[in-house]
Amino acid sequence: MRQLNGVIIKVLTTHTDDRGYFREVLRDDDQLLSNFGQTSVTVTYPGVIKAFHYHEQQDDLWYVANGMAQVVLYDMRESSPTYKQTQVIFAGEQNPVLIKIPIGVAHGYRVLGEKPVMLFYHTTKSYDAKNPDEKRIPFDDPGIGFDWTTQNR
Repeated sequence: MRQLNGVIIKVLTTHTDDRGYFREVLRDDDQLLSNFGQTSVTVTYPGVIKAFHYHEQQDDLWYVANGMAQVVLYDMRESSPTYKQTQVIFAGEQNPVLIKIPIGVAHGYRVLGEKPVMLFYHTTKSYDAKNPDEKRIPFDDPGIGFDWTTQNR
């Protein structure tokens, strides 16, 4: 699997017993956030694609708590060794990971299966409604050229 420069994937440990499970997602000693800005949560329904956007001032950390998502990252940083490359991560219940998405990496996701996705995201800056650090790109942007259809193998 291709990994974009600066993207970090933390495999999460789950402790399960007869009552359920406990999972640590983000710790201060992970050193994944340069500073803490905000934590948010979103629920997205099956079949939906939310893509693409990127930030010029903040890193994101994504954790898919419920459901499964096809997370797509596209490197827009001209100085990066992985410039104009794409990385795909399948994240969620069947693959509990925390994904660090650096400044300048476009990101989006598609809900897989018949269950909604619940995505928690932590950012290094709080959202500013008057000056949002969110630049949008259409999900089908020809410059990125990502094929969102399921690849039957």
